[in-house]
Formats: sequence, C-alpha cells, structure tokens
Amino acid sequence: MAKSKIKKEEVAAEEKQLRDYELVLVVSPEVGEDALEATLNNVNQFITGKGGVIAEEKRWGKRKLAYPIRRHLEGNYVLTQCKMRPTWAKELDANLNISEEILRHLLLKVGS
Repeated sequence: MAKSKIKKEEVAAEEKQLRDYELVLVVSPEVGEDALEATLNNVNQFITGKGGVIAEEKRWGKRKLAYPIRRHLEGNYVLTQCKMRPTWAKELDANLNISEEILRHLLLKVGS
C-alpha cells in the first residue's frame, strides 16, 4: 500500500516538472511530403520518447518567407503544442539547429 502511494507521488511530481511549450518549425520547401512527414515524426518521437506529450499539431502549409533563408523564399510552417521537461527542451533545440530540413525554428515556453 505504501509503495503505490509513493509511486503516485512520483508520477505527480514528474507531471509538475513538465512545462508547456509551443514549437514553430519552418521546413524547407524542397522537402517532399513523405520527407516532411518523416521530419515531423522524428521531432514528435523525440518529444514523446523523453516523456513529453504532444497536445496539438497544426500544419499551416507552404507560406512565403519575409526574407530569404538559405536561398529559399517559401517554407512549410508547422505549429506544435507540447509538454516536456526544460532539460529536454534544450536538447530538442540543439537537435533542431543541426537538422538540414528545418530552416528555422522557435521554441517558446508558454505561461510562467
């Protein structure tokens, strides 16, 4: 009985550590639909694999960029709302910087 109570407290403590984030990705327009799907799946698997939760994913489609990025004038925009630990947010940010398919990204902590 005492062990199950301790486990419930640990689960509650882990949920408190999860913070809300919004992630906006600008993916290269040269990436095909299958590769776009694979890129988004990789990002989502990173978040869920580390104990995070994907709340919502909105695909805004191909839009014109305000200025050229890596000689591209358009990009595929995707907004993802998720929950994860702050330490994993830093690692996700680093992984997105390395990715060649992702032109730009913005990871914002929602709330205080």
